[in-house]
Amino acid sequence: MTRRSLHAMCETRAAARVVVACLAALLAVLCLALPSAAQDGSDYWYETEPEGIGTRIGDALDRSTPRQTMRGFTNASDARDYERAARYLNLSRLSPADRATRGPEIARQLASIMERQVWIDWTGLPARPDARIERSGDSNGRAGQPRRDLHVKTLDAGGSAYDIRLARYKPPEAPALWLFTPQTVENVGPLYATYGPRKYESMIPERLKREVWGLWLWEWIVVPLSGLGALLLGWGTYALVSALSRRSERGWLKAGLERSALPLAILVMASAGQMLLSWVVSFSGPVHAFLRPTLTILMVWGVGMTFLRMLDAILHRITLRYVGEIDDRRGRDEREFYTSIYALRRLIVLVMVAVAAMVVLAQLNLFESLGLTLLASAGVLTVVFGIAGQAVLGNIIASLQIAFAKPVRIGDAILFEGDWAYVEAIFYTFLRLRTWDKRRIVVPVTYFVSKPFENWSVTEARMMRVIELWLDPRCEVDVLRRKFEALLKEDPDIEDPENTYTYATEHRPEGLKVGFYAMMPDPSTGWAVQGRLRERLLAHVRDEHPDWLPRERIMDVGAAAGGAARAGAAD
Repeated sequence: MTRRSLHAMCETRAAARVVVACLAALLAVLCLALPSAAQDGSDYWYETEPEGIGTRIGDALDRSTPRQTMRGFTNASDARDYERAARYLNLSRLSPADRATRGPEIARQLASIMERQVWIDWTGLPARPDARIERSGDSNGRAGQPRRDLHVKTLDAGGSAYDIRLARYKPPEAPALWLFTPQTVENVGPLYATYGPRKYESMIPERLKREVWGLWLWEWIVVPLSGLGALLLGWGTYALVSALSRRSERGWLKAGLERSALPLAILVMASAGQMLLSWVVSFSGPVHAFLRPTLTILMVWGVGMTFLRMLDAILHRITLRYVGEIDDRRGRDEREFYTSIYALRRLIVLVMVAVAAMVVLAQLNLFESLGLTLLASAGVLTVVFGIAGQAVLGNIIASLQIAFAKPVRIGDAILFEGDWAYVEAIFYTFLRLRTWDKRRIVVPVTYFVSKPFENWSVTEARMMRVIELWLDPRCEVDVLRRKFEALLKEDPDIEDPENTYTYATEHRPEGLKVGFYAMMPDPSTGWAVQGRLRERLLAHVRDEHPDWLPRERIMDVGAAAGGAARAGAAD
């Protein structure tokens, strides 16, 4: 080996040692950058100083998991030991002088808020120190990840949202622990002013404030009495509104009050319940969790139904004033106006339902949780709602199609499956047809639009009606034509007596069918005129030409043959 090759080999080995050293240094830096796992297997927490988080030497409080922290706080609050309860709060934003004095008071207020507004889901509180999400189908897609912050409840106070949260903190050279966050401590003030005990609760004896079967003893007394009082108030409201409707002289106000009596009664009952919760007493979490959404839904329903029924009465009054009772005698514009009124009502109902749903969701803070649930199960819900709501949604869409395309209008005379009827009403899921003999036929909208029907009023109410008579073949059609024209000129309901036709339309061995055609002003008038003209034509044939009436002839074949033979002999 030459000296030059040996020198090159040495340089190559030196370069390799430098590369290996750099890789080792880089790996060491990456290892130092990665957080070391704690003994409990978690590396998620907030670094903090020991001041303000209630740590003591030889501390026996178990705050290692969210569930243990919540259990310890509620146990201390139930025992009225608010100094111990304050040690479950992160008071680091308070001055050292305020921690000892304000800490227990804040803990007492937070306990009062949670008793009245928070129904603790113990199964939803993690029992692991790292609060790891173990469910593989979790809606937020964080399954298997540890957490250092946990949402407990969001409450609204003064138009703002305030959170109650737990978080994991680790002081130097001490194990990590779960506490109520400093922001939660700051939120206690406005939340207590909104959801704290009402002034009348001080009048409740202490012996009634003990818990029985998950509720305070006084709640078992006040809730039934409040329900009875609300029912009496609702009954009184219903009776008062009904009495006002009977005394009202205006037709629309009378109908509106009569139909709005029940929604107004429910609205007054729900409003009284809300005032009870806001000004008189504040119930515990389980009762409040049931009453608050129930009262909110009832109030929204009462307001919406009262508005809708008063609007119905006003629209009906407008229709009667400018259109009158709708039938096929009304013009096309009037029937379209009436149909448009119904379409307007349906649009208002849809808008009100959407607004009411948004108000309920916003008031109950269900947008986030419901939205996550819908996103998580979108496929399943799509299938379920698609199957369950196919008929209803199909009818609603078909109803809107009829309302805007107007293949039929309210008041149109139609012939549907052999029944002559008027379109009396078009609702979301069905049509109501009124037959000429005052029967009502209720037809699903999708079924109606899928079947052929005759609309006798699609362009105008006038229509050609025919009177058919079977007569003897020896009758003179021209004589009958002149008589029919004379009868049309005499009839007061015929507006166009010149627009008439008379034809022999069919011939059979038993007779001749003669059709008399005349233009009628509308279907209902035409039906009456048609019957009247038929009677007069038959009377004319009976009195003037009785031999034109259809008859059966029986011929004696033998006699006919003998007569023919005698005639031949005579010839």
